Amino acid sequence: MISNWLAAALSRRNIHYGWVMVGVTFLAALISAGTVGAPGVFIVPLQKEFGWSTAEISSALSIRFILFGLMAPFAAALLNRYGLRNVTLAAQLIVVSALVASLGMTEVWQLIALWGVVIGIGTGMTALVLGATIATRWFAARRGLVVGIMTASVATGQLVFLPLLASLTERFGWRLALGFVCVMLGVSALAVLLAMRDRPSDVGLRPFGDDGTEPLPAPPASHGSITAVALGTLRDASKSTAFWILFATFFVCGASTNGLVQVHLIPMCLDFGIPQVQAASLLAAMGIFDFFGTIMSGWLSDRYDNRWLLFWYYGLRGLSLVFLPFSDFSFYGLSVFAMFYGLDWIATVPPTVRLTAQKFGPERANLVFGWIFAGHQLGAGTAAFGAGFSRTVYQSYLPAFFIAGALCVFAALIVLALSRQPKLQPAAA
Repeated sequence: MISNWLAAALSRRNIHYGWVMVGVTFLAALISAGTVGAPGVFIVPLQKEFGWSTAEISSALSIRFILFGLMAPFAAALLNRYGLRNVTLAAQLIVVSALVASLGMTEVWQLIALWGVVIGIGTGMTALVLGATIATRWFAARRGLVVGIMTASVATGQLVFLPLLASLTERFGWRLALGFVCVMLGVSALAVLLAMRDRPSDVGLRPFGDDGTEPLPAPPASHGSITAVALGTLRDASKSTAFWILFATFFVCGASTNGLVQVHLIPMCLDFGIPQVQAASLLAAMGIFDFFGTIMSGWLSDRYDNRWLLFWYYGLRGLSLVFLPFSDFSFYGLSVFAMFYGLDWIATVPPTVRLTAQKFGPERANLVFGWIFAGHQLGAGTAAFGAGFSRTVYQSYLPAFFIAGALCVFAALIVLALSRQPKLQPAAA
């Protein structure tokens, strides 16, 4: 098989196949995240073509965010049962099918069914849980860095594709832009099919950084139903205060990023006279800053107290959201916001994953993190609908931004209630 041949070739060059897994997953997450972020570009074109209100369109996006998150713990169980490649390919097929079907939609219920329910389930079958699973299975060292790289792909993909999609939508319509997304998903599926494998033992390796000589334990058997495994994990984790603190802070994370800025920043910029392509470029700039900020966050999370990292991330994000309405939406003000907010866009993920692994162990980390990520998407869904409601009722997005800023400050304070872990040693400790 290609993967075995490639693993042997890389081994001769002292390169672990785990980094190939990171590359393939990075590509898949980048393109899948572009699919998740695309509807932010389509809000205004859909309003013009079909006459749907912002609240109606936001309700579909809210459902998608919530299902995207609620699928995460079940996605972890699916990955454990059926393997990384099989589940990832199935998820991509579901998303492409929904996108193709949506090219002919004419009613708002079709938007809710396809973009809300079907795409929410399809993208949720992998979500951030796929990256967390690869980090804990394939890497005994550098886990924080690996999570940072793959998280950067998710956030960056949601943002970097937006200028291109906005340009295609402006010139050729939203349907052609959706067709482009489908082609990119096909490219991603081919890479997954050829290179993705389940565990290091599939290519005759130990996890990166594991220099032991004892035989690796067999993967734990997964005989229970997917639902029973996921709900059993929630039952056990919910007894821990740490779980609820991480759940609450990740709720705020989703509310202040995906649900608010990703969905509503472009329409809000249009309210202030900023063209759609320029507004999408602003989000793309955030994606570029986020790419470096999240990878740096992964590097820092391997070395420093993750509680204090989250304290600073949430606190600074809250300040940036409160600053935005006072920027006058000038080129200078928006540029400062894009840089400051972009560096912190989703830098919270590596410390949260590491804290989850510390509190609940590496074997259950992906399942517990799946439920914590569900909190993230519940926050995103709440903010997506709430901001759309604010725009429809009050003719302004600004109340939603002030509330999100206050929630970030709250998250920064409660994360310090987590008990301190032993000091992390640098690098491969």
